Amino acid sequence: MKRFLFLICAFLSSISLAFAAININTATVDELETVKGLGPSKAQAIIDHRSKNGPFKSLDDLKNVKGFGDKSVAKLKSELSVAGGAKPASSTAK
Repeated sequence: MKRFLFLICAFLSSISLAFAAININTATVDELETVKGLGPSKAQAIIDHRSKNGPFKSLDDLKNVKGFGDKSVAKLKSELSVAGGAKPASSTAK
């Protein structure tokens, strides 16, 4: 019975982690590439913009990154965040 409860808890924990939004202020290129709609070039553009201009204050700041517009930012809002989400990265560039 204890094992069964442990498995249920582990399963529920993994589900919540799988749906956690990626923090664009701390994510690595590899983490950003896991988001549908972000390939290597867009992920690197986010990292480059963050390195040059500092942390994003809101997801709408993505519109200042080359390759992002109103439509692409709107599609990504459910999968990205500027707080919480991904753990701070030790290395921000690939």
